[in-house]
Amino acid sequence: MEEEIIKTDGEKSKKHFFDRSITTREVIFILAVILCLTPFISPPVALLIGLFIALFVGHPYMHLNRKATQILLQFSVVGLGFGMNVTTALRAGRQGIMFTVVSITGTLILGYIIGKIFKIEKKTSYLISTGTAICGGSAIAAVSPIIKAEEKQISVALGTVFILNSIALFLFPFIGHHLHLSQSQFGLWCAIAIHDTSSVVGAASKFGPHALEVATTVKLARALWIIPVSFLSTFLFKNKNSKVKIPYFIGLFVVAMVLDTYVPFVKEFSSYIVTVAKAVLTLTLFLIGSGLSKKVLQSVGVKPLIQGVILWIIISTTSLWIITSFVSQ
Repeated sequence: MEEEIIKTDGEKSKKHFFDRSITTREVIFILAVILCLTPFISPPVALLIGLFIALFVGHPYMHLNRKATQILLQFSVVGLGFGMNVTTALRAGRQGIMFTVVSITGTLILGYIIGKIFKIEKKTSYLISTGTAICGGSAIAAVSPIIKAEEKQISVALGTVFILNSIALFLFPFIGHHLHLSQSQFGLWCAIAIHDTSSVVGAASKFGPHALEVATTVKLARALWIIPVSFLSTFLFKNKNSKVKIPYFIGLFVVAMVLDTYVPFVKEFSSYIVTVAKAVLTLTLFLIGSGLSKKVLQSVGVKPLIQGVILWIIISTTSLWIITSFVSQ
């Protein structure tokens, strides 16, 4: 009986310590969330804070992270639409359409070849190629159920894309300033060469307002290619019964631009909406960083990461050369 009491007390002590550690982790996480919603934290810094928490503290709500990131990203993109002009956006969209067609087709073909050379599992290779070609995690999330990808394959592809996104968020603005790119050139380059919409918007927002407008418009136009690529995926993987998900938030982004451009009443509040959207975007990048746990990083593996890096370098350097050579300042 006495042994049972001691055992019970010991279990309670362990449980109390475990609860206390969880509570501490939650407090740190919530404080970081609040900090990222203030104007003092930039998107790259928010990403770094998230990475620090992922590696040294731990994400207390990891099971909710992917869904929360998706919802917040869509909200921030639609909100940013209230700060953009329809005429300028259409001009940017027309300018980027040829780059979009060529780069998406070229990336998918090149990704297939690299996957064959390195003997990477077919679905993993396809998800990495699709994420690089279109819009990172959103494309992977849309295509993975269509090709019936397993959790491991999805994790590897997402891990590869998010690692490179994190690097791009810091590297691209540095290169853009060093090469004296115009805002139009930098926005176009971001939209083509950075995988995920969140990192595209984060990098472009640090470069300038026009860069943000060009980058967001072109990137969302690229995101629409999820639809034809999803249909292509059903053919390539012979899963004709799979449903294709349409990114409806892109339509809301267009509605927001139209309202801000043509409805005077909306213009009175648009600056406040954009401010909130930018804060939400910063929070989104924090959540992306906090989702890159040691487990996610370890799951990637060398060969898939090499495929992702090669694809990224080729599309980045090629698009940069074309933009600096043929796109006016």
